[in-house]
Amino acid sequence: MAAHCSRVAGRARYPGIPLMSRCLRRYSSGCGQAVPKEPSFRPPSLDVPPRSSPEPQLPSSRLDSLKDARPFSSFLTDTFNRQHDYLRISITERCNLRCLYCMPEEGVPLSPPEHLLTTPEIVYLSTLFVSQGVTKIRLTGGEPTVRKDILPMMQEIGKLRRDGLKELCLTTNGISLHRKLDSMAESGLTGVNLSLDTLDPFQFQIMTRRKGFEAVMKSIEKILELNERHGAGIKLKINCVVMRGINDREILPFVELGRDKVLEVRFIEYMPFDGNKWSKGKMFSYQEMLDAIKAKYPGFEKVPDHKNDTSKTYRVPGFKGKVGFITSMTHNFCGTCNRLRITSDGNLKVCLFGNTEVSLRDMIRQENNNKPISEDALQSLNLLESARQAARAEDQGYPVNERERELLDIIGAAVKRKKAKHAGIGILENMKNRPMILIGG
Repeated sequence: MAAHCSRVAGRARYPGIPLMSRCLRRYSSGCGQAVPKEPSFRPPSLDVPPRSSPEPQLPSSRLDSLKDARPFSSFLTDTFNRQHDYLRISITERCNLRCLYCMPEEGVPLSPPEHLLTTPEIVYLSTLFVSQGVTKIRLTGGEPTVRKDILPMMQEIGKLRRDGLKELCLTTNGISLHRKLDSMAESGLTGVNLSLDTLDPFQFQIMTRRKGFEAVMKSIEKILELNERHGAGIKLKINCVVMRGINDREILPFVELGRDKVLEVRFIEYMPFDGNKWSKGKMFSYQEMLDAIKAKYPGFEKVPDHKNDTSKTYRVPGFKGKVGFITSMTHNFCGTCNRLRITSDGNLKVCLFGNTEVSLRDMIRQENNNKPISEDALQSLNLLESARQAARAEDQGYPVNERERELLDIIGAAVKRKKAKHAGIGILENMKNRPMILIGG
């Protein structure tokens, strides 16, 4: 019945939903079923012989959409024919935690505010990338929920569903998510990747160098409640970076979170970034994780993955949740990579582990005397409409603004330089790259 409720609700949003419960129990709820309207009946004419049924035809709206279907943008297609329809945008360098694998204990030097993308610039870039075929946008950080204007930003990006955006997601540590979740759901939030590396409150404080475990659990509870009681349809994935000798003993408790809860726990191999003191000895591999789980659950089984999934997905028979493994270090998934990243200071990164970047921010600001784009400048420069028109940039003779053409050329050139795969162990740890906090998870 709960599944039926979810389907009836679809992507409906509920402002100001009263939240009654603060626990992780599942609820059963009734759902009234709408009675379908009876089709009008017209008897066949008696003086006209019945004709054989015509061949089934596609609805005219679908026929029209097929006729209007456009090839995927060459600007977002690399030399290995990977089509990049997933954009990750870091909206802040700031974070309210200091996780061991992400940020040095002393923090990192922050960019001056004027170097960071403004909300109008983020909305403009989102519009431009959606015009080229991006269907999924994820907001990251730092910790995106610490950005004061994240809610109006998500409202504007959510409007891009009319232009082809299908998913609007968030990567967060969950500390303050529960306070903003209702409004985010209203804006069209479809997925949350929540970082949580331990289920022990004391260990949480050691690994994050901050307090906040209870707040994170409150955010998890609220997502589950919105889904179970109101059909919000927010996909919840809990990301756990596994480090030998620190939290590898918690693999089974994390797996068991999915016994009665519809969520996916994803175990991530510890990866090297500037300042996180990575070593091969600290890395707990995918195979080791798999062996630990199968020792208790021999029936632990693989389930089909989607084409561009970053994780290898499994399940314990009888459990409602799933388990994924992100194996960047031992089994890379570069061959199906469809992701691009924009850093909070406006640089395009075509690979998480690549250290080559190109500034989109500087290009956007040229017509604004190299100053940050404000809401007024967004309107006066007609940026959003120009970005939408860029959908026709590859049509011969179609008038597309020179600004967007130049920007797409820069993006396209960067995408074409993307390598077949990133470097492996022995090279990655010695490459110069940003700390994870300055890339965006």
